[in-house]
Amino acid sequence: MNIFVLSALAVGLSMDAFAVSVSKGLTATKDIVKKAVIVGLYFGIFQAAMPLIGYALSTGFSSLITTFSHWIAFGLLCFLGIKMIISSRKKDDMIYIETQKTTLPETVAPPETVVDHAFGPKQMLPLALATSIDALAVGVSIALLQANIVPVAIASGTATFTLSAVGVKIGSIFGMRFKSKAELIGGIILILIGLNILRENISFI
Repeated sequence: MNIFVLSALAVGLSMDAFAVSVSKGLTATKDIVKKAVIVGLYFGIFQAAMPLIGYALSTGFSSLITTFSHWIAFGLLCFLGIKMIISSRKKDDMIYIETQKTTLPETVAPPETVVDHAFGPKQMLPLALATSIDALAVGVSIALLQANIVPVAIASGTATFTLSAVGVKIGSIFGMRFKSKAELIGGIILILIGLNILRENISFI
């Protein structure tokens, strides 16, 4: 596999992660560089690991991987997108309470805490899985071609880390402008990405 094909494959695999990173960046209001690195590491590591796993499983699970990978990605992205939309409604309610100069209940976290929590493992692991699961099928394809999987894994991981970190920064710029609706927009983006994954893999959509 020459360098041009390898680069195109790596960038292509990273596009979903980049789009999701933009949606995550919409909710980032501080420590942007730290959050960009966190998102880049999650997505980059998963994007590097999934082709290796697909390559290793190619002998017995290739049909299973190619049949269900897009459905799993769609389900995870829609689930997390809906959660973000619901969270945005709750945050709007808390912002309204603050504008009325009413003390927030002790059981309710302040808006910034809610936003920061979105970069923890409970949020990031499902997103990293959803954006990289199609790379399992790529690993299967590489195995069938009897090509070297290591350069593909390294290139995919590196490209995804870089583009994901950039995506967070891009998203944060727009998030500052539309911060009152940033989480709502981010949730809608996740759902649209999930639908696009289905469209690309199912002929009648």
